[in-house]
Amino acid sequence: MAELLLDPNIRLWVVLPIVVITFLVGIIRHYVTILLTSEKKADLEQITDSQTLLRSRLLRENGRYLPKQSFQMRKHFFNDEKEGYFMTQKREAQAKNPMMDPSMMTDMLKGNLTQVIPMIVIGGWINWAFSGFLTTKVPFPLTFRFKPMLQRGVELISLDASWVSSASWYFLNVFGLRSMYNLILGQDNAADQTRVMQDQMTGAAMQMPDPMKAFKAEWEALEICDHHWALEGIEEEVTGGVLPPETIYIKNKFD
Repeated sequence: MAELLLDPNIRLWVVLPIVVITFLVGIIRHYVTILLTSEKKADLEQITDSQTLLRSRLLRENGRYLPKQSFQMRKHFFNDEKEGYFMTQKREAQAKNPMMDPSMMTDMLKGNLTQVIPMIVIGGWINWAFSGFLTTKVPFPLTFRFKPMLQRGVELISLDASWVSSASWYFLNVFGLRSMYNLILGQDNAADQTRVMQDQMTGAAMQMPDPMKAFKAEWEALEICDHHWALEGIEEEVTGGVLPPETIYIKNKFD
């Protein structure tokens, strides 16, 4: 297969303009998203429940460093059958249907307006303005299965699969300028298409679960948690005294 030679003007009039346009569109998208993003008010009850669950989990994990009386007091606050926090608090399920919440529908519309539509419009314009150009070649051989991905807009069966067309070069820049956006705009920016897709895929997983189920699960986990004093004999160890064998066993058990 004969080797192709690209005109040097392609680098100046095709490759660099696509990179600059993609980068500037990402910068504009970031600031437009900031302007359109509505301020979300935190639910005090939900924050209280999440912090309470966190405190209970920390008590289970690090309760061995507390004296037994202090551990029992905290456990009584959470798990007492009559006055315990997990037994007395009543909550309703917080699951919301996005189709029934106007604010969530508005946020979804704003997300499509600032993320999906610009990518489609700019991608279509680049495919029309720079149609038929080969921009670069990857430095390693590829199979013909990569041709539809790397040579969009250039339908040549005999062309090596390592060549990249202008339309495919644009999409490579859309997902490849992530490091530049993080360097200029910071880690939490709205120009990163990869982060936006991850947020859309994991949005449902970030919702607060049923509080009553979470309370019940944490109550059961804390109920079976016993106190084992991990600092038994710490005075003798610090002062250089001899530790009894049973103390050494208890200490090593929780290291």
